[in-house]
Amino acid sequence: MPSIAPIALTPGEPAGIGPDLVVMLAQSTRSAKLVAIADPTLLAERAAQLQLPLQLLVLTEGINDNEIPCEPGTLAVLPVELNQACQCGQLDPRNAAYVLETLDAAITGCASGRFSAMVTAPLHKGVINDAGIAFTGHTEYLALRTKCEPVMMLATDTPTGALRVALATTHLPLKDVAQALTPEVLEQALVILHRDLVTRFGIANPHILVAGLNPHAGESGHMGREEINVITPVLEKLRKQGMKLEGPLPADTLFTPHHLKGADAVMAMFHDQGLPVLKYAGFGQGINITLGLPIIRTSVDHGTALDKAGTGQIDQGSLAAALLLAQSQAIAAASQQAVCA
Repeated sequence: MPSIAPIALTPGEPAGIGPDLVVMLAQSTRSAKLVAIADPTLLAERAAQLQLPLQLLVLTEGINDNEIPCEPGTLAVLPVELNQACQCGQLDPRNAAYVLETLDAAITGCASGRFSAMVTAPLHKGVINDAGIAFTGHTEYLALRTKCEPVMMLATDTPTGALRVALATTHLPLKDVAQALTPEVLEQALVILHRDLVTRFGIANPHILVAGLNPHAGESGHMGREEINVITPVLEKLRKQGMKLEGPLPADTLFTPHHLKGADAVMAMFHDQGLPVLKYAGFGQGINITLGLPIIRTSVDHGTALDKAGTGQIDQGSLAAALLLAQSQAIAAASQQAVCA
């Protein structure tokens, strides 16, 4: 197994459960070297509040990767200072810039090769906007910083196998979805999904189910024409290129066992068309994966849970799963580079 650079972990909103999740994750032995990008004081204070041991190694120029600890109760930290002292559950717009600074450090580190992947805990979009910073989400921010057009996909394990749901459009008001769903947008999303299922998940010939936009997939044009004018032409074009695409299918029946059997992923047209089903199937254990980036990024499937910050009454399953997937994809990427070298 090839060695990989450390994985960067951003705790997200400091008043939420992100710092708690990082502290809790540090209690287990890790096979990958992990670097939290955060305020060390914040993590130390949260560990004390949770009554969990935490020995921090603050990274400086003189420390190399071999010194990064993986033992329970230890954690390496790349320090970024909060702008304002933080209280659990109390949002403060003055710390919005801090949250983005941690993301910038992770992105830059991944791009330079210092980190092999980045894993993100939840942030709070509203408080960043309250600080006067236009922000719609991690995925869109990564797109801006990497100059790519990524695809958001969530995945979870179910009793009948893996469920993967990708989104053609992400964090948009519902009234804007139809206008945003152009042939170019949908084609690009499907190409990225297909490519990354092959290259990152090792699925040789992915079978992708594609939802319609309208109820009953438009009812032959009587309930909307996006299926006729946008979705079907794109699917026909990509099928001719060898992609295994089924649809457009009515979203209310697409997620039944009959359709999902043998499918590798679902392409939903908008956020709340696909994600409620996935989160119902595996909330707290799901993983958010950003496809189409030059770097590896995974995340949790939940929000900041401000009311639970500092209580210890949370499940770290989603973050642990996101870390394991980031590690496996980083190892796969390193193996491919070794073969090509």
